[in-house]
Amino acid sequence: MYEKCFKRLLDLALSVIAIVVLSPVLLVLTVVGAIAMGGNPFFVQMRPGKKGKDGQEKIFKLIKFRTMTNKKDEKGNLLPDELRLTKYGRFLRSTSLDELPELFNIAIGDLAICGPRPLLVRYLERYTPEQRRRHDVRPGLTGLAQVNGRNAITWEEKFKLDVTYVDNITFLGDMKIILATVRAVLKREGISFENSATMEEFMGTEQKTAQP
Repeated sequence: MYEKCFKRLLDLALSVIAIVVLSPVLLVLTVVGAIAMGGNPFFVQMRPGKKGKDGQEKIFKLIKFRTMTNKKDEKGNLLPDELRLTKYGRFLRSTSLDELPELFNIAIGDLAICGPRPLLVRYLERYTPEQRRRHDVRPGLTGLAQVNGRNAITWEEKFKLDVTYVDNITFLGDMKIILATVRAVLKREGISFENSATMEEFMGTEQKTAQP
């Protein structure tokens, strides 16, 4: 009942309230980001959302505050993430402030507050059928994986938690995730993966398992 009737209404109401309340913060970060990044302060990327009736994921534009520059090497290739991630960007990530623009994604229905995090489109063909079940629901700003290790756990552990969430959506469960998210953000837990600036790319469970 909650998932089908009330979850979307709650997401819409809370996201609109948050946008209004946090509008001064959003404005300041937009201006500061434009200065710090030397231009557009927003990062927009296509991400897969919830599956439609045809069984295919809806592809939408995810919006965040930029945390990395577009610096390239002499061959025109983007530098590694750790070289493009700025001090300002590290601050945004460590406080999760880079995620605030996603409130607009929630308001228009691309995201939910709680759900599996939307990943890269190219990952779709790398999922096992079980892992792809994470797209049976609307993706979220935060989720079960984010409050149980975030970037400090393996992809397989993340996807297992995502599917667990899909099979057990309740109002109480979402409230626990939201409260745990606030606690994790305040403690700045699970922001990075080992020594990398970002989580390593998911290459597929079978391929990873086959490596020596």
